[in-house]
Amino acid sequence: MNYKIVRITDRPELKETAAQWFHEKWYIPTEAYLESMDDAINGGSAVPEWYMAMDGERIVGGMGVIENDFHERKDLAPNVCAVFTEPEYRCRGIAGALLDFISKDMKSRGIDTLYLITSHESLYERFGWEFFCMAKPDDEDELSRIYIHRAE
Repeated sequence: MNYKIVRITDRPELKETAAQWFHEKWYIPTEAYLESMDDAINGGSAVPEWYMAMDGERIVGGMGVIENDFHERKDLAPNVCAVFTEPEYRCRGIAGALLDFISKDMKSRGIDTLYLITSHESLYERFGWEFFCMAKPDDEDELSRIYIHRAE
């Protein structure tokens, strides 16, 4: 499979398409993604940043790095968020490649520790993430798992 990983800061012309794609996956308002992507494009800092796996001009996977992914542990930052791979592209290494790319990209920008909140068990361990603690997502009663990844 041929796909390329791109950052929104390197392909700002994808902003509208990417914001709509993430909105369709996670139901967060498109405007919130647009604002975060504008901050990435214009901000000059490492966070936020948005990454997409592209098959030609089609987004087939994506995730972002933001300060906090809507959970109570504001001290655990920054967070990988909005992890999604199109169903027909799953089990092809895209999520792992994105996570690896993000880890290396963030390390090159001075960030070597990342966090991620999820209800998945065992998915992220395959990609070098370690369970860190349980935390309460905003507006939810059940606890979710927080993982940590330290760049090598």
